[in-house]
Amino acid sequence: MDSTEIAALYRLEAPRLAAYVRRLVGDRHGAMDIVQETFRALVEQASQSHLQSPRAWLYAVARHLAAKSHRRSRPLPLQDDFPATPASSEPDERIQMMLRAIRRLGPELREALDLRLEHELSYQEIAFVLGIPLGTVRSRLHNAVRTLREQLGGQENQR
Repeated sequence: MDSTEIAALYRLEAPRLAAYVRRLVGDRHGAMDIVQETFRALVEQASQSHLQSPRAWLYAVARHLAAKSHRRSRPLPLQDDFPATPASSEPDERIQMMLRAIRRLGPELREALDLRLEHELSYQEIAFVLGIPLGTVRSRLHNAVRTLREQLGGQENQR
């Protein structure tokens, strides 16, 4: 990657990567430091080899730096602001129900779901970021969706 490609990737991915890291570490300033360190590593790495998926590499490095900076074991727990609540004039009760259901998911399911829905990573990219087999990604996402359907189906029946 050359400097122009890295700059374009930074403009596109830095805000999204910062949101992901912020959910991991719970601190906006700490998240921005990690994002800067991640892109510094990209600049160093880019001249040494070809990256198959620069986005996945960024998320994997940022996740590793977040774990290292907070001395936490994997998986890192996502904070309760997943995903960002859409801005609208009136809160939609269905969206609020969905957000509450997502918050009740375990951290492994929530992180896989976050990477897929909020950050639009492919299953292969999620496997790379989390350092797990592709089948485990599929299982986590399947279990997350199944759990959400069960929770939301039960809530709808109570209405």
